[in-house]
Amino acid sequence: MTIKRAKSSAIIAPRSEAEAFFAAYPDIDSVEMIYTDFGGVPRGKRLRQHEVLSVYAIGRFFPGSIAVVDITGQDTVETGLVWEDGDADRSMKPIPGTLVRTPWAGDNAAQFMVDFYELDGQPHDLDPRHVLGLVVDRFAEMGLTPALAVELEFYLLDPKRARDGSIRPARPEYSGETPQMVEVYGLRELDDFRPFFDELYETCDIQGLPLESAISEFAPGQCELTLRYKPDVLRACDDAIMYKRVVKAVAQAHGLEATFMAKPFAEQAGSGMHIHVSMNDKNGKNLFAADDPEGTPMLRHAIGGMIASVGDCFALFAPHANSYRRFKANSYAPVAPTWGVNNRTVSFRVTAGPAASRHVEHRIGGADANPYLAMAAMLAGMCHGIEHKLDPGAPVVGNGYEAATTAPAMPTNWFAALDRFTASDLMKDYLGARFVEMYGIVKRTEQERFFASVPDLDYAWYLRTA
Repeated sequence: MTIKRAKSSAIIAPRSEAEAFFAAYPDIDSVEMIYTDFGGVPRGKRLRQHEVLSVYAIGRFFPGSIAVVDITGQDTVETGLVWEDGDADRSMKPIPGTLVRTPWAGDNAAQFMVDFYELDGQPHDLDPRHVLGLVVDRFAEMGLTPALAVELEFYLLDPKRARDGSIRPARPEYSGETPQMVEVYGLRELDDFRPFFDELYETCDIQGLPLESAISEFAPGQCELTLRYKPDVLRACDDAIMYKRVVKAVAQAHGLEATFMAKPFAEQAGSGMHIHVSMNDKNGKNLFAADDPEGTPMLRHAIGGMIASVGDCFALFAPHANSYRRFKANSYAPVAPTWGVNNRTVSFRVTAGPAASRHVEHRIGGADANPYLAMAAMLAGMCHGIEHKLDPGAPVVGNGYEAATTAPAMPTNWFAALDRFTASDLMKDYLGARFVEMYGIVKRTEQERFFASVPDLDYAWYLRTA
């Protein structure tokens, strides 16, 4: 099996970056190095200042098995990359621009992000960031640069569970009452948690995260904030990873709990990751820009590619058992590969606005998806569509949920999605055959572990009736 190696993601921060940081903040002596696994979970070590300088000079050894842990952090021995490999070390090396202070952890604390490398210096093909790098490389070969912004929905929860053990939306300190109303775009709901949002913006500014607008979303306690548009896919995803960590940390500091779980409440809206993307040429010109509301032929080809590939990569947009609870009609979560103009009931929305800013919003991914892998899947589809000039068909006008009944079906469950992904030649071509194989093994093992448990609902439904 030929292993592809990314180029665009294989840029290592120099030691001078760390030296400059510690010259500016000499008292910092508790620094977390963070690697992002398949599930988008940050894992790593906490280091002292002198150890950080060593990482920036020569890297830091980590067991290779961390590349194939499941969502719970367990080794996936079925991959053959644990005992058969002797659980051998690989090297972690710092990502430029990610060494920043972490105010929630105290005045002497900071963090930086790392990538996985083989001992010979080659980018590790199972590192999600390097998987994304492969797709970025494909666009670079075509003289194209994707530009994008990420919107992430999340819930603020009460860390104290209800008497029956269930979760509930966070309660404003001034009232102590659990929110009950939806209040979409409600400003009072943002005011209720103003101290949290104020510190969130302040911390994001400190970390250089381009956080912009905030809204109250379509459920009690649900929020959405936007990261600024930028023509750097890898950095945009770094920002998304760091941002999710900031949200959770700042929430905890305010006696709240934040979750990006796709569907925490059965009766309420799920949380999505909406990606707004356009395509620049070598001069930074938006190649999707057009007076036509449907955009340029390239934009429509990109949408055609996303429609054609969505079934193949659905397992990356919806990576967990809970992810599939989000997809139901009339929920603002898409249920079919449809597209339209200024229409939030479709999967791929060409937004309203000036011609110069014409772009498409990808609405399928859940907030629980790994941003690197979701982005890699989306861009692979776009690249495929642009290369082969795929026709997306006519846009949907009106209710996209009604149109979904005649549209091609997307995988309806976790098992079908994973089967489709692991069999996809398209995904193997763009993301690497070994990554597709190993991701499939990890997720199938995760499925076995998940369904090996017997939930309370089984007893409620079947204990006496069966």
